[in-house]
Amino acid sequence: MDATTETTSVERTITIAATRIEIDRWEPGATFTHHFDGGEHPSLRGKVIECSAPHRLVFTFGWERSGEEPPPVPSGSSTIEVELTPEGDGTSVRFLHRDLPNAEAATSHAHGWDHYLSRLETVAGGDDPGDDPWLTQDMASTS
Repeated sequence: MDATTETTSVERTITIAATRIEIDRWEPGATFTHHFDGGEHPSLRGKVIECSAPHRLVFTFGWERSGEEPPPVPSGSSTIEVELTPEGDGTSVRFLHRDLPNAEAATSHAHGWDHYLSRLETVAGGDDPGDDPWLTQDMASTS
């Protein structure tokens, strides 16, 4: 047996200053797509697997590209679980992104989730996180 353990998931827990988070609008079977900066980059695509409002949301996650070879994490190949638990004047958010294909994908996605979970903490605290530097940087580099 190989002594090396490859991490293929990202797990984070944060506490946000919000007491009510609406996840009841997510319906099992519904799909969603997000296109970054007009389609220059792969599109994010997912499908809701479970929504047990107001505490649990599970959906598939992956990327789609047109006219290129498949992305390292294709649409539907990984799963995200979000669990919300009241905690004092806020909410504990447990985030798990599992079924990533390898440690490299887990490391890359961990970097992205750390960026966006930090922005969520800022917004939930009532502050404006400002323009997303990742999006404005991408848009500036394609101009």
